[in-house]
Amino acid sequence: MDPLLLFALLSIGIMVVPGMDMAFVLSSALVDGRRTGFAAVAGMVAAAAVHVAMGALGIGLLLQVAPAAFNALLTAGALYVGWIGWSLVRSRIALAAPEDGRSRGLDRIFGQAALTCLLNPKAYLFTLAVFPQILRPDRGPIATQALAMWVIVATTQVAVYGAVAIGASNLRDTLAERPEAQQKLVRGVGALLLAVAAWTLLHAWRG
Repeated sequence: MDPLLLFALLSIGIMVVPGMDMAFVLSSALVDGRRTGFAAVAGMVAAAAVHVAMGALGIGLLLQVAPAAFNALLTAGALYVGWIGWSLVRSRIALAAPEDGRSRGLDRIFGQAALTCLLNPKAYLFTLAVFPQILRPDRGPIATQALAMWVIVATTQVAVYGAVAIGASNLRDTLAERPEAQQKLVRGVGALLLAVAAWTLLHAWRG
């Protein structure tokens, strides 16, 4: 099988599994609408370029041989997502309508999404497991291979996370006239982010 085709299949497989990135896109679209969800997807795509570059440069190997570095990254990412979730759980506001000016800035969501992705340990586990099998000097320039891999990851992110953003924003629209249901949904999303953060800490820690 062509290495890049294999990489594409693996990328789809890892991305459809719910995790920190998907939870952030979901929460962004539910709370502030489709445009905000798409801004979160764009942040994930930008961060993926950094992940691919790090994998190509071999930084992932450092995380493999230095578990303390990996655990520090994992803890930081889980705490960050947990903090976002706790903020939503404690929130007393209903979902913001696009025209009322209360939506969070798209640039802010873009930055938060990129940081969430960069702190996501699942991405580094994927790098450690897959990149050594794909990036090979005998297959051409490493930079060219890495660029092709980023295009694959970015396309997969847009397809998978974009669908999540659209679905979440559609659900949000159905609750437009139900403030109490909106509030419960916001807090439910916050609880989801807290659960994702807890799961990450409990199941991904390396001794």
